[in-house]
Amino acid sequence: MTPLNEYEQRQIAEAIARAERRTDAELVTVLARRADDYAYLPLFWAAVLALAVPGLLHWQLGWPGVRGLLVANVLLFIGLCLLLRQPRLAAWLIPRALRRWRAASLARQQFREQNLQRTAGATGVLIFVAEAERYVAILVDQGIDRHFGADARALIVARFAEQVRQGRTLQGFVECIEACGERLGEQLPRTHARNELPNRLVILD
Repeated sequence: MTPLNEYEQRQIAEAIARAERRTDAELVTVLARRADDYAYLPLFWAAVLALAVPGLLHWQLGWPGVRGLLVANVLLFIGLCLLLRQPRLAAWLIPRALRRWRAASLARQQFREQNLQRTAGATGVLIFVAEAERYVAILVDQGIDRHFGADARALIVARFAEQVRQGRTLQGFVECIEACGERLGEQLPRTHARNELPNRLVILD
């Protein structure tokens, strides 16, 4: 993934500032390079295959013998651990459902850690991206949900997710922020001038 430089991060902060001039909502953006390193999965699959393959061969063909079975298990486990450390091979071992679950969990965690649940009027909005998982979410607090429901957010998320898949994360952020600002400016227009949360992009490496 190509990191966003300072100028690009400033573009996102400026887009948030423009959006918040139209609405009482407090927008926060978070970019995670990946939701998890999934380091345990190659080890898990190496262990499963190292036990299953020699055992199956022994059951079907009588080889390796009982004495050689443990040696085969150990050697195959070590070989698979080394082989499955390759990023491309390791990526194949990660189920899509697990990727999505880990990304969604991180998004909910960031909503809490960025204090979005503590804004006056419960007006926090989190725009979250996990790039490696190509996952996008817009999470909102109670004061926003009735103005900016799940269906409306889903349309913006779908567009943003497609841009992430195409490697246009910066453009996706800016357009998503603008779309949220336009919608919330209509439904929850600005009534005060305070800025409770920072506009900078939060990057999780």
